[in-house]
Amino acid sequence: MGLSREIVKRARGVRLLVLDVDGVLTDGKIVYTEEGEQVQGFHVRDGLGIKLLALHGIETAVISARKSRAVEKRCVELGIMQVFQGAGDKLSCLKAILSDLGLDYEHVCAMGDDWVDLPLLKKCGLAVTVRDGASLMQEHCHYVTRVPGGRGAVREVCELILDAKGLLDACMNLYSNPR
Repeated sequence: MGLSREIVKRARGVRLLVLDVDGVLTDGKIVYTEEGEQVQGFHVRDGLGIKLLALHGIETAVISARKSRAVEKRCVELGIMQVFQGAGDKLSCLKAILSDLGLDYEHVCAMGDDWVDLPLLKKCGLAVTVRDGASLMQEHCHYVTRVPGGRGAVREVCELILDAKGLLDACMNLYSNPR
């Protein structure tokens, strides 16, 4: 992937991926039906990336300032157990997750796209923002994705983590060598 030694070192230590939703797992657009139901789209490649992390013992958590039934459903589909919605204080949510899992901040890769994510990102071992995140975010993050949020940015980071741990080839072999 052509990453700096620092990024690879940080990614190698990741045991938990923490994701914002709007602008990270989605493209940030919110659509309402005539009935007032919220509709959000998720990229299928992000989902496979999350599942590949889980296969290798790397947890994923979702912390979002907003609430959405679509997010609940997607997290269930992906087996994400740590889901905090309507979180006004994302850092407190992360503290609870770390306590529950017995991890430290250095083991966390967090992805966010806007200022509300900064307190959380500043504490993590690997802070990531998406290419189309708020411009201030890039100053405070270790890595900026090549693709925008909701367009495979989470998958990119999952592959970065798996590659740093020497697991990416094994993941590819799962799918390229059918049984």
